[in-house]
Amino acid sequence: MDTSLGTARASVEAGLGGASGVESAVDAARAVIAQASGTPAPVEADPVLEQLRECAREAGGPVSARARASAVGERYCQMSADERTHFMQLLAYSFGPDPKVVTRAHAAYTRALGSPAQWEAENALRQAVHSPRARLIGQFNDMPDGLKFLLDLRADVLSRLAAEPGLGVLDQELQSRLASWFDVGFLDLQRITWDSPAALLEKLIDYEAVHQIRSWADLKNRLDSDRRCYAFFHPRMPREPLIFVEVALTSELSAAVQPLLDEAAPLLDPATARAAIFYSISNTQPGLRGISLGNFLIKRVVEALHRDFPRLEIFSTLSPLPTFRKWLDRQFSAGTLPVDAALLAPLAKLLDVKAPACPLQLALQRTRWTERPEVAELLQAPMAALCAHYITEVKQGLYPHDPVARFHLANGARVERVNWAADISVNGFNQAYGMMVNYRYIPAEIEHNVDSFAEAGHIALGPEMS
Repeated sequence: MDTSLGTARASVEAGLGGASGVESAVDAARAVIAQASGTPAPVEADPVLEQLRECAREAGGPVSARARASAVGERYCQMSADERTHFMQLLAYSFGPDPKVVTRAHAAYTRALGSPAQWEAENALRQAVHSPRARLIGQFNDMPDGLKFLLDLRADVLSRLAAEPGLGVLDQELQSRLASWFDVGFLDLQRITWDSPAALLEKLIDYEAVHQIRSWADLKNRLDSDRRCYAFFHPRMPREPLIFVEVALTSELSAAVQPLLDEAAPLLDPATARAAIFYSISNTQPGLRGISLGNFLIKRVVEALHRDFPRLEIFSTLSPLPTFRKWLDRQFSAGTLPVDAALLAPLAKLLDVKAPACPLQLALQRTRWTERPEVAELLQAPMAALCAHYITEVKQGLYPHDPVARFHLANGARVERVNWAADISVNGFNQAYGMMVNYRYIPAEIEHNVDSFAEAGHIALGPEMS
């Protein structure tokens, strides 16, 4: 598929060179789709392609073109999976800029550099690379719920990229436009409460991606007086949270998530809280992948909490380690466990494990350690050491392998503490054998931490990690 799509795309670009605009791409686009799918190009006209072409030409004026784009968008929502793939291929291959026009405009700009004509040539080059595809995206944006339509369209593109890498050009164009439309300056930070509309509360239940909301009672507990939930909204999507964070107001740094989710736990007077624990951050729109909102959300929420509760001293996450178990299981399989043997000796003695068997692997995978306090206690030291090693030493290039660690460290947090048996749910066990991490945000240190992490991959550590 990769080779055929690459060859087909090259043929499209070559075909565009002898004609102009959208008209020149139609026959070549049909050849692309046929070659990529291995089937003969259809002789009959493609009605979707014809509709898209009329929209891109703005036949009848921009108002008529937008009305047609709206009809095409509504039709897309009713398409089958294969029809949607065909639609995306048409957008990707049939509506790019004309290579000859771009080449001429670039040559004119190069000649004009340093002369009074430079700025006019620059504008001409900008217009040359503005593709018919971009005009179509703008028309879809003008649909009722057009912004949500484009988010869902990009989510569809992303879901097909592995099998259809040629859709990458459409993905990049969509991401570029969405990044400007979803700039944080356009977004509203809102607190969500138990009194918020029921439809919005239902979406929180559906979108929660870290700790599943099990019931309405569970949700009510997460929105109680000692809890806070904040979300970013776009003015054109007022009923659709883009990303939300759940916060627990506590008396100290939290070491486990189950007490925070306990519906029977006593309420804390928020005015007496010393710590704000960010225990769940959920992105709700796959179409916003690669467009960072989480860092702005955390900083805005810290500001709001500090304003409302001046006594707060600690702003910290209680974060999962989504890839820790996979990494640790690979160490078990390879026999390359990076931990001091002395930390495993008490566990081996308790379980009567003889070399070369690994007492840690046996205890984690074959014992009910959550029901055996004596085993759980001896697991704490080696698991904490391994977790600290994983966060600080296991890298992808310059930065930590763990995606959650990369996110918070890039935002200026420091690694405050690793916590054993912090999430003993099935999901917590499957992700990280129960381990979680506190990443702490200290406002006076954030800017320095951001710079040193970006430039040298430096990981800021709290006193317990040093």
